[in-house]
Amino acid sequence: MDIKRIIAATLLSALILIGFDYFMPKPHQDDPHSVPHAPAAQVQTSAPAASEAPAETQVAARRIPLTGPDVQGSLNLKGAVLDDLILTKYRETLAKGSPLVRLLDTAGSTHPNFVVIGWTNAPGSNARVPDLNTVWDSPDETLTPDHPVTLHWDNGQGLVFSIQIALDDHYMFAVNQTVENHSAQPVALVPFQRVQRDYEAPEGAFTAHEGPIAVVGGRMQDESYKNLRKGADHPDHVSWSSTGSNGWDGISDKFWLTAVAPADGTPVMASFAYVPGAPASYQVGMSTQAPQQIMPNGSITEKSHVFAGAKVLSLLQSYSKQLGIPDLDKAIDFGWFSFLTRPLLTLLHWLYLHIGNFGLALMALTLIVKIVLFPLASKAAQSSARMRLLAPKVKEIREKNKDDPMAMNQKVMALYREEKVSPASGCLPMLIQAPIFFCLYKILNISIDARHAPFFGWIRDLSMPDPTNIFNLFGLLPFDPTHYSSFLHVSIWGTALGLTFWLLQRQTSSTASLDPAQARVMQFMPLAYVFFMSSFPASLLVYYTWNNLLTVAQQMFIQRRTGLPVPVSRT
Repeated sequence: MDIKRIIAATLLSALILIGFDYFMPKPHQDDPHSVPHAPAAQVQTSAPAASEAPAETQVAARRIPLTGPDVQGSLNLKGAVLDDLILTKYRETLAKGSPLVRLLDTAGSTHPNFVVIGWTNAPGSNARVPDLNTVWDSPDETLTPDHPVTLHWDNGQGLVFSIQIALDDHYMFAVNQTVENHSAQPVALVPFQRVQRDYEAPEGAFTAHEGPIAVVGGRMQDESYKNLRKGADHPDHVSWSSTGSNGWDGISDKFWLTAVAPADGTPVMASFAYVPGAPASYQVGMSTQAPQQIMPNGSITEKSHVFAGAKVLSLLQSYSKQLGIPDLDKAIDFGWFSFLTRPLLTLLHWLYLHIGNFGLALMALTLIVKIVLFPLASKAAQSSARMRLLAPKVKEIREKNKDDPMAMNQKVMALYREEKVSPASGCLPMLIQAPIFFCLYKILNISIDARHAPFFGWIRDLSMPDPTNIFNLFGLLPFDPTHYSSFLHVSIWGTALGLTFWLLQRQTSSTASLDPAQARVMQFMPLAYVFFMSSFPASLLVYYTWNNLLTVAQQMFIQRRTGLPVPVSRT
């Protein structure tokens, strides 16, 4: 096949795949102005409510410690707020003594991030409801998977509020909100849960969504922090809201998720909001659609769940199945090719569990993909070989008919039909394989297994770049070349990657059909890969290097098995 077409097809497919995730806007599922806004209680600052007694705001509330196999922290009885949670299986860095990952933190801290559970009045109702300054009481001393806790508060006007919270063995809290009406009048209230982040969160990379996310009525919606700030002037500061019969919403980080979800089948209203101020506040909330009527001497109980933990695919899928929380695994950004990314991520996790080394699991997955795609690769190689055999005849036809382009094209196509060769048959398999290998790139950016995963030798974290650099003699010279330019980072694995690209280029490409300028560009491509990709995560370098070696071996096997002609000599 004409080498120019191969280059053009490869570059075009890469641009399309990357452009889909980066340049193309994600579709908005609902117009924020076409649905009712969320209740005002879902969008509020931490300022004291006017209905709250002044003396109560000065009471120091105790905390109930919570401990589970995967989490530990405490529940704040002031406001019934879950604002202290660390993940016991994950640390901030690989450094000795590095602190555990803190997911939730208190108001006034460096990164306030917490979950609020409460009620708001329905239109026309003015009952005294608990707020962030309400001090609850509880007879319980600790929250564990074997011991739930119950919080109580009496508003002094005949309403008794209670919240029961239970913790499972991982990251899920079951919440029962109950109101008892001992007054002589009916009361209409709306229970809600809210994830609140009171600091200016950084925008995430294009490879994985970070920010507000929701699934309501079977449709997913995610927004950037920037878009929430743009919508701050909307009513109640709500930039997006939607209603549905079921769902969840929350705030997603690269590897962590904090989300709230109602009981299975409950009609809900979800919203994203940004409240300017000091501090500014991102608020993602969910409430029941209809107010809950509590008749005199009656009571209601509303069930919901709070997830706060790591985005482990198998765990999220099990929660969706067991608790009826729809598509909770969509908190992981699988991208446009999710139908490919999802099974590949599942297989990679399975291999990692059985092999015990993430790098080796990645290499095993790459080998499996190569084996599955071998028929396509073989077909592409055979087509390219047959095109090379026909190249002299095609050249002869073009020289004889250079003054009649139409006749030249007709004769060339007639030759292809006679020899049963299609010019696109070698390119099509490459275009089919491209999305699969892009998905492999994607899962290395979203797999929590890659975080802090060691490989061999000096690679202690596959999610970080290879720390070696030939410009400072691999650390022997006391200076950091990347301080001057990020391109002055040429690592050992980056160099190995460049060598494999050079081997692949010599094996599969020909510069004979290129003009001298194009030939020189192609010769320098492996070197460009070294400088451009050395700063990529080590897992990507391991993947691409191993994939190139497999491709070289695959081409050698195809040539020997089928007796294909080798590429023409290079100039």
